[in-house]
Amino acid sequence: MSDNPLLALRNRISALDEKLLALLAERRQLAVEVGQAKLRSHRPVRDIDRERDLLERLIALGKPHHLDAHYITRLFQLIIEDSVLTQQALLQKHLNKINPRSARVAFLGPKGSYSHLAARRYAARHFDEFIESGCPKFQDIFQQVETGQADYAVVPVENTSSGSINDVYDLLQHTSLSIVGELTLPIDHCVLVATTTDLDQIETVYSHPQPFQQCSQFINRHPNWKIEYCESTAAAMEKVAQSGSPKVAALGSEDGGALYGLQVLDRHLANQTQNITRFLVLARKAIGVSDQVPAKTTLLMATGQQAGALVEALLVLRNHNLIMVKLESRPIHGNPWEEMFYLDIQANLESADMRQALRELGEITRSMKVLGCYPSENVVPVNPA
Repeated sequence: MSDNPLLALRNRISALDEKLLALLAERRQLAVEVGQAKLRSHRPVRDIDRERDLLERLIALGKPHHLDAHYITRLFQLIIEDSVLTQQALLQKHLNKINPRSARVAFLGPKGSYSHLAARRYAARHFDEFIESGCPKFQDIFQQVETGQADYAVVPVENTSSGSINDVYDLLQHTSLSIVGELTLPIDHCVLVATTTDLDQIETVYSHPQPFQQCSQFINRHPNWKIEYCESTAAAMEKVAQSGSPKVAALGSEDGGALYGLQVLDRHLANQTQNITRFLVLARKAIGVSDQVPAKTTLLMATGQQAGALVEALLVLRNHNLIMVKLESRPIHGNPWEEMFYLDIQANLESADMRQALRELGEITRSMKVLGCYPSENVVPVNPA
């Protein structure tokens, strides 16, 4: 019998965790085989009824073990999401003949930035290995891919708390790149420090402007703090790590801070509880999207200046039962008071309704461009009945 019963219990938990990891890996391999079967039979990736039945069955099986239904639902929603995205990636690689071995991915900031974490998450699902290419500015990210120095760009486009990232939308107006993917990343801003300290000792806080905006209510509770803007959250973490001072801190992610040896002093700082950033993935060549997976098409268009021009364009989408999930306007540089409109539509570019809608939009708009058609990776979780 061990002299330390707590250590013995922890060892047993660690052994169980290893078994759980092995089982999760086995389950993911089965999801790959399911995806291969769906590819052969041409069935949709998602089966909502099957997912709901699965959750209800697992909840029933968990009751004799005193496992809470909410706990089981949350856990298996995440596992189901992984299975769906794994199968989608498999179908996309087959359709587009993508080499999954390696890719060079450009993103904003050095290691530890939110864009870096998003790039890692995307690459982990789509490639066996990837080369990281951090850039100081959004324009540099686009240029790296346009000139062939990188294969993919991962850029943030909107946040549930601070809204759209206008610099990226403006660059989309002029790039030759195509949107080939998307992903969402939950953002948990933390106060990160290099040494033992407390909030009252801090005098200067570093971060990118976006986290300051998203955490404005928390920042306002500390009016004596000096706010210093950096080109990325990672650059802010690097400053704090190099200083080693108890009087400075950075706003950023816990995972990013760990890369710089920083400790979390406070967390969950955003004004909104659900703080999520959506990222776009861009490449030099457009892709096809399997009709077995949910797709999204992004358009850029300029309407006429006459009254009702935008309404007329949107009616085209309604007439073809196309769902618009995003509408963003940005000024046309060099043309005062004129705007371009970005539209995200839940539809495959190759569908009959989408093709007909594009033809009709081409007749009533001044200009129109398809920025990309790509798999929708926002897997809405199914709840048990």
